Amino acid sequence: MADLQRTPVNLSCYSVRAFDRGAGTIKECLWLCISLMLFRLCPFSFSALKRAVLRAFGARIGRGVVIKPQVKITFPWKLEIGDHVWLGEECWLLNLDRITIGNNVCISQRAFLCTGNHNYKSRTFDLAVKPIVIMDGGWIGAGAWVGPGVVVHSHAVLTAGSIATQDLNHHSIHRGNPAIFIKARVIGDGQTAVESQTDITR
Repeated sequence: MADLQRTPVNLSCYSVRAFDRGAGTIKECLWLCISLMLFRLCPFSFSALKRAVLRAFGARIGRGVVIKPQVKITFPWKLEIGDHVWLGEECWLLNLDRITIGNNVCISQRAFLCTGNHNYKSRTFDLAVKPIVIMDGGWIGAGAWVGPGVVVHSHAVLTAGSIATQDLNHHSIHRGNPAIFIKARVIGDGQTAVESQTDITR
């Protein structure tokens, strides 16, 4: 055990040759240029145009998807989004593996969906990727983080600034680092939008 603990990590041997980027160099470079100008630097939503561009690059995008300014999407060809989804300002979909988002999902400002990780047991710090699934009606709060392999089940909520390292239960509110179940999500109980937002973020 002591010898294993003293084995050093050697990042000079790190390689992503085995990683499937899902597209050729020209397509990826073209996406980097277009996404920089239209998605990252453009101060306007232009959601219809962004939807069309994502589809042209291989993403499956539903109806009525709203894409706010400064949204970052790593590989559109590894992205599937349902109908009437909101992508808030500065959210980042780091989809080294597939990200699947259902219908009527809200990904709030600066939320980070991260499919990539590293094998800390590997001397060469090997890349490890797993898909993320956000099911219908889910809400990822502002500044929240969703990790590789996580499934956010139907109508689950991850509150602002929280960290999801495991699956989130359906119709439930989760908070903290790591996020834990707080209470059931009740929809249509007559609360105002302001009351509901205040209730889950405090």
